Amino acid sequence: TVLFASHDPTTLNRQGADVGEQYRSVVFYTSETQKETTRRYIDTINHSNPKGDPVVTTVESLQTFYAAEAYHKNYFQNNRSNPYCMAVINPKLKKVQKQFQELLKGQHKKEE
Repeated sequence: TVLFASHDPTTLNRQGADVGEQYRSVVFYTSETQKETTRRYIDTINHSNPKGDPVVTTVESLQTFYAAEAYHKNYFQNNRSNPYCMAVINPKLKKVQKQFQELLKGQHKKEE
């Protein structure tokens, strides 16, 4: 749910101004349950608005995991003043934090 709400899963090989296959929307699964859950969710999205653009997110088996290079780890935390972080990552992060507050570790909804 968070993945599909935090980016546009209907654009092929693109996220905002970033273009290329490395920006494709993909879910990597490690079990048949994950695979089927994801496919059912995509079907639900696609059938919710027949006139809307279809989800192009692919569902692929995780074959190999590559750890990120050190300079990619905690990139946003370590580069908050970077123009890309300020213009792209920060607004998206704030949107996700607001929309999915109850799912975040250490975050609790304020009682009203």
